[in-house]
Amino acid sequence: MASRKLFDRIDSFQLENVTKKYEEHFAVKNLDLEIRGGELLILIGRSGSGKTTVLRMINRLIEPDSGSISVNGIDVKEFDPIQLRRNIGYVIQNIGLLPHLRVSENIGLILKLEGWEKEKTMKRVEDLLNLVSLPPQIFMDRYPHELSGGQQQRIGLARAMAMNPPLFLMDEPFGALDPLLRAQLQDEFCKIKKELGRTIVFVTHDINEAFRLGDRIAIMDNAELVQVGTPEELIFSPANDMVAGIVESKRKYRHIDALKVKDMMQSLDKRYFLHSDLSAALALDHMVREGLEVILIFRNSESAGRIYLNEVLKAVPSGKTLEEASKPLLLFAPDNSLLEALARLKIEGESMGLVLEDDKPAGVLFSDRVLQNLI
Repeated sequence: MASRKLFDRIDSFQLENVTKKYEEHFAVKNLDLEIRGGELLILIGRSGSGKTTVLRMINRLIEPDSGSISVNGIDVKEFDPIQLRRNIGYVIQNIGLLPHLRVSENIGLILKLEGWEKEKTMKRVEDLLNLVSLPPQIFMDRYPHELSGGQQQRIGLARAMAMNPPLFLMDEPFGALDPLLRAQLQDEFCKIKKELGRTIVFVTHDINEAFRLGDRIAIMDNAELVQVGTPEELIFSPANDMVAGIVESKRKYRHIDALKVKDMMQSLDKRYFLHSDLSAALALDHMVREGLEVILIFRNSESAGRIYLNEVLKAVPSGKTLEEASKPLLLFAPDNSLLEALARLKIEGESMGLVLEDDKPAGVLFSDRVLQNLI
């Protein structure tokens, strides 16, 4: 029998004096936290600080020893645990796709359990695949082992969105990905977040990811909440030295005006680079062989770009070259001012730029790795 929808939207989400112990060890201690409807709240802290335990208590995979957790003023203990979890989207780093089921079956599984008709289910699966930038006609019938890590992560997100839940719990969903793919999925996730307008609790160990994605950031240490606030509040008014160290507020301002692009750029393996004259078909062969979802193309010191796997797939039938199908990249020199480069990226709405040295690719500058939220 299909479960009822417990709530259409989140107006308030409250954790009051929540505590969880294992023998004499506190996993979470006296946690008071209000999650605002429609916000993306980041939980960040050292390993073992209690972040994942908080998520698992919210969806009742484990129960707190004391305190209460309420949604729209109703204690979650009043809900059936299975019904509660079907009203919450849950995305984890290891994804948990069922290996014997096709992509369409993985995404549509909960819909099948809810009694949806097959035609309606397939339409929903197609819409979700389009939302996460995976063409349905290509990916519907693939199995998880035929997908790259980034594609599997998108499928996990699509599966979590199947029932259009008002609340998402995300436990380091991009943690295992390489920097280039991680930046791409962060870009896509920002767009999806705006489109969905849902309440999201997101665990990460990466302060740069927290700054980029979060409306507010809750910092935990030794099972306790230390401070919660916007990125600017944490940077300008850290509660203690530990918070200041996590957000790097002192180091970031000490010599920022002297930093160059080369001080913050990241090197990339040469397999990420292809010549702009290469056809989309040959590029697709390379990306599949190397397990890549994004490549950078380069012709000379005035022409460079990037293109994602789903865009390459769309370009193959038309016979386009990579240069014709790609999006231009901003170019920087290693000795360019870091602040000026970041400002230019922000003005152009870009998250990355290519760094050239002696007219050859030397690295990539990711804006979220430095001060995107501070300029």
